[in-house]
Amino acid sequence: MAVTDVQAFTHLTEADIETLGAELDAIRRDIEDSRGERDSRYIRRTIAGQRALEITGRLLLAGSSKRAFWWAGASTLGVAKIIENMEISHNVMHGQWDWMNDPEIHSSTWEWDTTGASKHWRFTHNFMHHKYTNILGMDDDVGYGVIRVTRDARWKPMNLGNLFYNTMLAVLFEWGIGLQHLELGKIFKGRDDRKATMLRVKEFGVKAGHQVVKDYVLWPALTSLSPGATYKSTMKANILANIIRNIWTNAIIFCGHFPDGAEKFTKTDMVGESRGQWYLRQMLGSANISGGRVLDFMSGNLSYQIEHHLFPDLPSNRYREISIKVRALCDKYDLPYTTGPFLVQYGKSWRTIAKLSLPDRFLKDTRDNAPETRSERMFDELEGFGVTDPVTGKRRGLKTAIATVRGWRQSKSKAAVAA
Repeated sequence: MAVTDVQAFTHLTEADIETLGAELDAIRRDIEDSRGERDSRYIRRTIAGQRALEITGRLLLAGSSKRAFWWAGASTLGVAKIIENMEISHNVMHGQWDWMNDPEIHSSTWEWDTTGASKHWRFTHNFMHHKYTNILGMDDDVGYGVIRVTRDARWKPMNLGNLFYNTMLAVLFEWGIGLQHLELGKIFKGRDDRKATMLRVKEFGVKAGHQVVKDYVLWPALTSLSPGATYKSTMKANILANIIRNIWTNAIIFCGHFPDGAEKFTKTDMVGESRGQWYLRQMLGSANISGGRVLDFMSGNLSYQIEHHLFPDLPSNRYREISIKVRALCDKYDLPYTTGPFLVQYGKSWRTIAKLSLPDRFLKDTRDNAPETRSERMFDELEGFGVTDPVTGKRRGLKTAIATVRGWRQSKSKAAVAA
């Protein structure tokens, strides 16, 4: 089952957890105190660069009757949409740049280039997801209501379509995110507030309608005025650009939440949760992607998903330096710092989705020691953890415990093969 007792799972004392929280608070204060011109210059340049890239894509599509221009325009526009979605809109709407007091670059006024209304996303993402990260029954991002990503979700015949559902979700991701706030499950079960539902449906319809008209009517009509383009060629290019953005966004988000090591939690974890315990849950429930600065930028710096979940409203361009301090704290408290190359993390996410499309009886691991869903019960046989090792002088905590249990299992497997 998912983690029900974070303190027992991590082998940290209550005092340890509160000290960890205080050290993370100190990191926050350091960044807040040092925000300034270089940060504001970064976001302004990013916005200007993204807009220039989008204009370039639109101009290339003016010649989209020729295949080379069509591919160049669609690809350029797709990259521009990724930057707009990931590094600009996602982070602006988190309030990362509110300290600048610029009404144009402010979480309360920014509207993004996607079908969902920004006010809806700020609630489902900023509040529900980031407050209740990976808590089953509280965080709708755990499987997005259609994909089984943990054994704690009871298997249903519909889960056989896990791979298909995820493929469709990736291609149509902006629509999935836009519809998420409507809470379709409650509507179908008749458990919604009908007046509030109709208001949300209207708001979604207006925003999605504007987006569809802009992408598939106005821009194609305008571009078709060029002798080197047609309405149809531009519309197809816009569709491809949106799909490029959707698939990339989906991949980055899944890499941050569903590979091995991104833990899931039960509702009991949030009862009386302190600031330090909240920090700890964010660290355990997120995963990073190791890569260079290009990957960092194109992911909206969500390659530092752990740091983002710890400090969602700090400027994204500071996550790299924050990660050095967070990793040092993980070493200090013997906590795992889950990270890996993009293709590895994404592959693990798809492997989990494929594996959990099957009933539990076909799966090898248990609900307590599976790589995608672990709990404190996997450590029942451990002794002498949660203390400082007298030989090494280092803490024996969660990271060491996981390695120890993994070693035991590998030894048993080798012995079984030898027998």
